[in-house]
Amino acid sequence: MPLDDNVLAPPPGVMTASTSRDYLPPETDSSLLVDSHLPSSSMSLSASLSSLSLSLDISKSADVDGDGEEPEEQSMSASSAPPVTDGRGGSNVVEKTPVPGFDLFRLKMRKEDCSTASIAAFENNYKSLVNGETGMIPEDAITPASGLPTYESTRGAAARLPGKGIAELLSQTAVVKLNGGLGTSMGLEKAKSLLPVRGNDTTFLDLIGRQVEHMRKQHGAPNLKFLLMNSFSTSDDTKEFFGGRFPQLQWTELMQNMSPKIDKATKTPAVFEENPKLEWCPPGHGDIYPALLGTGTLDRLLEDGVKYLFVSNSDNLGATLDLDLLAYFANESGAPFLMEVCERTESDKKGGHLAVSNATNGLILRESAQCPKEDEGSFQDVTKHRFFNTNNLWVNLVHLKATMSKHGGLLPLPTIFNEKTVDPRNKKTPKVYQLETAMGSAIACFDKAGAVCVPRTRFAPVKTCADLLVLRSDAYTTLPDSRVQLTPGVAKSPVVKLDDDHYKLVDKLDALVEAAPSLSACTKLTVQGPVRFVAGTTLKGSCRIVNHGADAVTLPPKTYVDCDIDLTASATATADNDAAVPSKARATGCFGCLFR
Repeated sequence: MPLDDNVLAPPPGVMTASTSRDYLPPETDSSLLVDSHLPSSSMSLSASLSSLSLSLDISKSADVDGDGEEPEEQSMSASSAPPVTDGRGGSNVVEKTPVPGFDLFRLKMRKEDCSTASIAAFENNYKSLVNGETGMIPEDAITPASGLPTYESTRGAAARLPGKGIAELLSQTAVVKLNGGLGTSMGLEKAKSLLPVRGNDTTFLDLIGRQVEHMRKQHGAPNLKFLLMNSFSTSDDTKEFFGGRFPQLQWTELMQNMSPKIDKATKTPAVFEENPKLEWCPPGHGDIYPALLGTGTLDRLLEDGVKYLFVSNSDNLGATLDLDLLAYFANESGAPFLMEVCERTESDKKGGHLAVSNATNGLILRESAQCPKEDEGSFQDVTKHRFFNTNNLWVNLVHLKATMSKHGGLLPLPTIFNEKTVDPRNKKTPKVYQLETAMGSAIACFDKAGAVCVPRTRFAPVKTCADLLVLRSDAYTTLPDSRVQLTPGVAKSPVVKLDDDHYKLVDKLDALVEAAPSLSACTKLTVQGPVRFVAGTTLKGSCRIVNHGADAVTLPPKTYVDCDIDLTASATATADNDAAVPSKARATGCFGCLFR
């Protein structure tokens, strides 16, 4: 499954260059601003690629003369290639001998001013494709992860810090939020993080911005760095939002790279003259590493004394900068890379899990696509493989730079191969590969990388409108520091299942839910058919509400306890608003149903 399915390709005229820019309060010296590495205008490379193809036969370039080396006249070696710089004009990456067949991609990416780091990362992924690597991890190659430190064991770590304590540590820390998704699966056309999630139109970015402001002020740490990794699809909306609501908030934009799609039949760059922007795709959130390096952001952070990075998704409001976790990572763990994991349940059994490699004795991630069919039983055994990745990661930047340098300017992440059509909305267009990487898989790249088992409260992503409904309800509360947590007395977030035909998209949810029902005492809610919720509705225990009619019916605003309610009869009520009368609701199979 694509990692960035909600990130669209950039519009014509803005393509793939990775950029970084600081946004400072108006009174800040503008000379401190980071220079942007602006992309060149987008154009179809069909003519250029066709011309180069005449002199470079991709299918034969690996070894046409049988001497085991690529013919000199058919390759563009690193030494003969034009100089390529990173996003700051410097060269942080030493290009290796090119992978056979990669020259067309190198040309295409250079035409669009892609950074050296992004080209190196994509070349590594392309190499995996042409070498036929499957990335499979059989059961006999791993051992279940065990003996992980717990969240509880990290409590008090901030108080144990030496020297100036937490203020000094925060000055050495940067917070990065992945903010490249549009949330198209929920019907959104702007950055998903601009979706209102709490009262008074409070968005993800409102909460995140307030949390950063509070942390800087509360702990006397004005130098705490805050970065947003945007895509070209979310950049303008995000900058407009912060300029309007947080004009004094200093933050840095880190721009996501883009990767060429690969023609499945020829393994050459996909060409789609009808819409050249569809020749490109997002590279997955594993792109954060080449983006940091290629824009020069990694070097600038290190120059500013920043050693520690906390990375998480912008739609996961549970992923806050926890001071004890930060102190544990920086001062006690000894790990260059730390992953927050949660215990798997039956509902998580088809997702990836943490494991220990028998070959390296280090931690690795195994995704479902990497599991041989004969090992699926073990893969889905949540009592055997107990932990999954939350995508909340802690990274030591000194170790990150050293590790990338060790591997020639990249992290050798496992490649995810997605087969699609060049126009995803037209299945008759040519088939392509989209190559992606996951940032959590970097755990295998670091010696002595670690993991810590955290509670589910640290993993509360909003992926569906059901998640959104719960977050908007009184099952959650907003704390003075703008963290969002379960309301005191609520042990576990209610399980909510909404009918996709009527609630899958945000505009449909908003049309049917005029006010979120009280869910603080609800354990499970299932809604089938178009049911309208209004203010004054309270649901407790396990509730199922059904309307088999085509027209929406309002659930009378009352308290319902452990109920199975069928509102279908109300769908045929006359226009005198009989549907709002409680007697019109028919309880079927109800146990202890109360209308109060």
